[in-house]
Amino acid sequence: MDFLKKLGIEDTNHGTSTGQQFLGDGSQQTITSHTPVDGSPIADTTVTTREEYDQVIETAQEAFKEWRMVPAPKRGEIVRQIGLELREHKEDLGRLVTYEMGKIYQEGLGEVQEMIDICDFAVGQSRMLYGKTMQSERPEHRMYEQWHPLGITGIISAFNFPVAVYSWNAMISAICGNVMVWKGSEKTPLCGIAVQNIIGKVLKRNDLPEGIFNLITGGREVGQWMTEDERLPLISATGSTRMGKEVAKTVGARLGKTILELGGNNAIIVSKDADLEMAARATVFGSVGTCGQRCTSTRRLIVHEEVFDELKDRLVEIYEDVNIGNPMDEDTLVGPLIDEQAANSMQRALQEVQEAGGEIVYGGQKLDKKQLDGGHYVRPAIVKAENDFDIVQEETFAPILYLIKYNELDEAIAKHNGVKQGLSSSMFTLNMREAETFLSARGSDCGIANINVGTSGAEIGGAFGGEKETGGGRESGSDAWKAYMRRQTNTINWSDEMPLAQGIEFDVE
Repeated sequence: MDFLKKLGIEDTNHGTSTGQQFLGDGSQQTITSHTPVDGSPIADTTVTTREEYDQVIETAQEAFKEWRMVPAPKRGEIVRQIGLELREHKEDLGRLVTYEMGKIYQEGLGEVQEMIDICDFAVGQSRMLYGKTMQSERPEHRMYEQWHPLGITGIISAFNFPVAVYSWNAMISAICGNVMVWKGSEKTPLCGIAVQNIIGKVLKRNDLPEGIFNLITGGREVGQWMTEDERLPLISATGSTRMGKEVAKTVGARLGKTILELGGNNAIIVSKDADLEMAARATVFGSVGTCGQRCTSTRRLIVHEEVFDELKDRLVEIYEDVNIGNPMDEDTLVGPLIDEQAANSMQRALQEVQEAGGEIVYGGQKLDKKQLDGGHYVRPAIVKAENDFDIVQEETFAPILYLIKYNELDEAIAKHNGVKQGLSSSMFTLNMREAETFLSARGSDCGIANINVGTSGAEIGGAFGGEKETGGGRESGSDAWKAYMRRQTNTINWSDEMPLAQGIEFDVE
């Protein structure tokens, strides 16, 4: 396909890079990337060997010595150029995201636009790495704080956002003066290679050293090298809660830092005072977008009993018209699940919720592979359930929407918060008191809380992340840049005396 050639994707690709140079001579093991569109192979990628990994880390360490001394606005200039290069490749990279991951083309384009947006944001942030000036209690002393880069930022990203989440970390970390080592999902290795090719053009044009933006490829073993490696002071990991707990345990044991973006079990509360059409449309995008494979996907809909049936019927009506098919086609709204494992997980969840007493209102079936090119296509499901069902308490990475009734607002909030995850949340209401209650300390316990906006589709300007088993990390906007730096408090004595703090007298002859 033409877009693969434009992005530098070949039949066999090297999966290890130190910026402009790809390494691969030592690797005999390969990963074959398959498209979820029809299950066919796209290309092979070599898996990073231990020797290559150590070479990458050593190259990154050397690059850090130079990169950290480049003025932050100059680092921002490099990120600005990366954003321009991404603009040039937006359509092709969007197609690759769609082809390798399975989200529809509009979402693929949107993911690349997120990369462009975070580059723009990071350029501005490069001139705003602010510290504070404090008042000293000692005369003729000045106190202030400043921020310094950490070193190597290890980035582990997931298949569902194969390029955007990397950029949230990499572009902010880069303007902070760090160098990056990125391991993407083994399910979407070609996206990583394409991004590395794009960034490599900018590095070469500016005569920058190898080792600033690095790529490694592989599965759990390669990720474990990163988490155990004391040369990586920060690991930012996106994935399941199970994976995140292992990362936190390993990195914490060596007193390293982590940014964890893990599972979500996101809910929308729909009040009897809501605009139901707005609520329905936001719910559909949140629940079926990316075929339910977003960490911010809407999984629970907690609806006031007075409008429950009306909203249920409207959702079924919309679901019936959702076009399921090849994500490369412009009129498709729901593409395939990533693989057979995901499809089977959805079926197990539907069976379990029925055994618990739930009722499938609509959908849930696997669709005929012959009619849909051989990919793992499913019909999104709507299920009446109770919030305390074991399966409802879990995150199933598939398009299943659980409908749950409530009567009083406090009951709705208790159900909303009554799960282990705490990423994204929303309430639809035109009642100001309800809205403010939901956003107050007694309301949503999630890292993201919205009114009359769905759970999915966060903008890059705000800090992204959640609480509880979602991990507690923050990426992207606001002051998330601080996670990639170390804080230093400085005191300068410009007097000819040596007073001590707290008025301590300690005279020596």
